[in-house]
Amino acid sequence: MDMNRRHFFRVSGAGLVGSSLVALGFSPTAALAETRQFKLARTTETRQTCTYCSVGCGLLMYSLGDKAKNVKASILHIEGDPDHPVNRGTLCPKGAGLLDFVHSPNRLKYPEVREPGSTEWKRVSWDEAFTRLAQLLKADRDANFQATNAAGQVVNRWISTGMLCASASSNETGYLTHKAFRSLGMLAFDNQARV
Repeated sequence: MDMNRRHFFRVSGAGLVGSSLVALGFSPTAALAETRQFKLARTTETRQTCTYCSVGCGLLMYSLGDKAKNVKASILHIEGDPDHPVNRGTLCPKGAGLLDFVHSPNRLKYPEVREPGSTEWKRVSWDEAFTRLAQLLKADRDANFQATNAAGQVVNRWISTGMLCASASSNETGYLTHKAFRSLGMLAFDNQARV
């Protein structure tokens, strides 16, 4: 048998791979006999909007769980929504890494407050957070509301606080938010899409 150098390396490499697979317990007959199970076969598909920026890309989130009482489903795959008019199934690098964000141990899942002068964050309930926010907004509005300007003209404005809204919201949500905060006299009102 006439063997050149290239042929020798091919035969040696094939023998090494084959012996390694046998040593690891790989059996081609068992592997070929198994039916492939698709990763998303038993999952629940949920449509969502990406939270990273003002583009508002559509997402498909796949969760696995038996939907029994007191059982939380676990998200195991996130991809772009091909039917969404904004991104048509594509995602930027941040959107493609959303699964790591969802399962991050550092992700904030409840409201926290740091009292003045304190160095520690304290967990509070949602009711306490909303009540505190409403009280602080009311106190600031009562202290800084201007009914008239220096010339005596009616202005009804509140310029010490501003509002930054999410741009991935629907038109209806944006309209209601705008009307609610403008009715309080707030002038500094902007949208995340412009920031």
